[in-house]
Amino acid sequence: MTCLRTWLAVLALALLAACGKAPPDFRNTDLTGADYAANFALTDYNGRARTLADFKGKVVVVFFGYTQCPDVCPTTMVEMANVMKQLGPQADQVQVLFVTLDPERDKPQMLAQYVPTFDRRFLGLYGDLAATAKVARDFKVFYRKVPGSTPDSYTIDHTAGSYVFDRSGHLRLFLRHGQGLEPIVHDLKLLLS
Repeated sequence: MTCLRTWLAVLALALLAACGKAPPDFRNTDLTGADYAANFALTDYNGRARTLADFKGKVVVVFFGYTQCPDVCPTTMVEMANVMKQLGPQADQVQVLFVTLDPERDKPQMLAQYVPTFDRRFLGLYGDLAATAKVARDFKVFYRKVPGSTPDSYTIDHTAGSYVFDRSGHLRLFLRHGQGLEPIVHDLKLLLS
């Protein structure tokens, strides 16, 4: 009888475990439960102070770059604009944030011209040098100035992926650069459902 009770208890536990919610089948790097990138304090190109809490209720994609970037930044922004098109009406529940790593050249007017050209819903954020360094450190984003032929012609080497937060403001994903639309659309739809 004891063996039967034990067997029934094990069966009951197995059934309960099977009824539990399976984790999402993300195609990108799952960061659920990560203890970094919890927030930021930056300013948008309209002069409004912003934190992650301002976008609660939306899925938020955060990309770090700069407007004079010759390759990764514009291709990422085009890719995200195409993701928004593929999402259709659900795109209004997604907020893409472009955080500049070049506050010396990327003034609010520059961000206001550059960022919305990809999608009118995209928003550019900036801070001074100290705020930029802090948010990059908080997100574990690498960036480094690479001198050019003149003092103003430098480039910036930087992390090329994007971070995704769910509607509750929890960090969930790291999107790898250059993977194409399908994995991003797939994962954003999972977070939107």
